[in-house]
Amino acid sequence: MQGTSAAVPSARPGKIGGMIGSMARNLLALALLAGCAAGCGLVDAVFDGFKHAKAVENDLVAMVGVKPAVGFNWHNGRLTSVTVTFPSLLQDKPVQQLAVAARAAVGKEFKQRADDVVLAFSLGPSETPAAQVDQAQDKNLP
Repeated sequence: MQGTSAAVPSARPGKIGGMIGSMARNLLALALLAGCAAGCGLVDAVFDGFKHAKAVENDLVAMVGVKPAVGFNWHNGRLTSVTVTFPSLLQDKPVQQLAVAARAAVGKEFKQRADDVVLAFSLGPSETPAAQVDQAQDKNLP
């Protein structure tokens, strides 16, 4: 057998039309997927979830006077948890009052019962002196 064979691109006459048909099928599939997602609440969870969280923050500023950070978790269209994190401990508000305000704001703004509402406080960085950190690291050495 002498000679070599090289791949020669095919010059089929319907190649461009085939690409347009393929693109049309992909767009149709995307439209169907978007329609299904809209029906199951996925769009609300993704696009409106952040608006709900911002509304909870604004409600709590009005009720408590401090703006918290609000995070949320959805699973299969169900609101599984909402975390309300205040930037520090609030000395003038009892924890029970903060818990009631957080639950009320979450229920009002998300318009869905959350499986769990987590109330948290940021304490900032730890206050461990550098000398203690160095001693603790030395103990870990063999």
